[in-house]
Amino acid sequence: MAPEPADCEVLVVGAGPAGSACARMLARAGLDVLLVDRQDFPREKVCGDGLIPDAQRALARLGVLDAVLGRAAVASHVACVAPHGWRVEVPASLAVLRRRELDEIVRRAALQAGARWFAPARYEAPLQDASGRVAGAHLRLPDGTLRTLRARWTVLATGAAAPPLLAADMCSRRAASGIALRGYVKNDAAAGRSRPFEVVWHRALRRGYGWIFPCGAGVFNIGVGLLDGPRGFEPDVNLRELFATFTRVHAPARALMQGGSLQGELKGAPLRCSLDGARWSRPGLLVAGEAAGSTYSFTGEGIGKALESGMLAAEALVAACVVGDAAVGARYEAALKALKPRFAAYEQANRVNNHPWIADFVIWRAQRSPGIVRRLGGVLDESYDPRELVTARGLLRMLLPVN
Repeated sequence: MAPEPADCEVLVVGAGPAGSACARMLARAGLDVLLVDRQDFPREKVCGDGLIPDAQRALARLGVLDAVLGRAAVASHVACVAPHGWRVEVPASLAVLRRRELDEIVRRAALQAGARWFAPARYEAPLQDASGRVAGAHLRLPDGTLRTLRARWTVLATGAAAPPLLAADMCSRRAASGIALRGYVKNDAAAGRSRPFEVVWHRALRRGYGWIFPCGAGVFNIGVGLLDGPRGFEPDVNLRELFATFTRVHAPARALMQGGSLQGELKGAPLRCSLDGARWSRPGLLVAGEAAGSTYSFTGEGIGKALESGMLAAEALVAACVVGDAAVGARYEAALKALKPRFAAYEQANRVNNHPWIADFVIWRAQRSPGIVRRLGGVLDESYDPRELVTARGLLRMLLPVN
């Protein structure tokens, strides 16, 4: 019995960075792509909004970096603040653009490349053929009706939420790896002063950290995050209380909040890290982005690797005409496994968040050593192994003179 005709060659579920990057690459290659999301765009997304070098490289590959940087707040340094108050300015290529704007730029780029758009429609379950191969998806529309879309391949890029992964039988761990809370604060007085990007460790924020990222026009992204690694996160901390603690113990955060006005509500979201917690493929289906665990532990940065995973999924699917459908999953999984050692390094470096004394020591030494400052910059641009910040050998090396 012949299969029913498909509505598209590739159905991409989720129009965040991973899904839209995947859709753009596929459409560029001439495939018929349908990009769907449970929300209309533009839409808000809980995130620190930071774009470090790997995200900028991915955006350049997609051809949208100039459009992003044209609207972003950019900086050449990030201030790392230790529990004792020691501070060091680390050079890095940094930008901040609200995810509402960033995701819309990448989504529009996918549509400009030829991808089609269908929203709002919530992913309910995979459509399976008689052999159990995924052949599309069942989507729930706002009026409650169910819409079935058939596709040769489906890419699930639905973020950190467990239900879509569970529905697709791809979830190997329900619990998230971490959680974060952020808000936007408008403070016109602070806008008149040069404010660096800041990442802050403090004993009162144990297991996590705080941040302040200027967004431009007097608006700041301010938040806190907790990361416990890939084995799962069962929070025993009230994030709103942790945010209140951050604004109490860090004077610049306190001044921003007291002299500014919160734009909207504080919002939290789960994080999936270290390429763990989900299966990456099954016949007819690939999982990309944070659904696959594309966020780095320790830094909590996920935009760059979400974009990269979406592009890797697209490359595997484009190669299907050469290697055949049966080899697509193996090709994609091999590409993600090649990234695994890097994720493992940032997972080990997450000890800094659990042991604030490490941040104290490293930042204290960095104040006295340009070489250590360069190493910290290398953690951000992936040119330096972050494990060297937490291993006994690495910490001992920091006692030696470094130019």
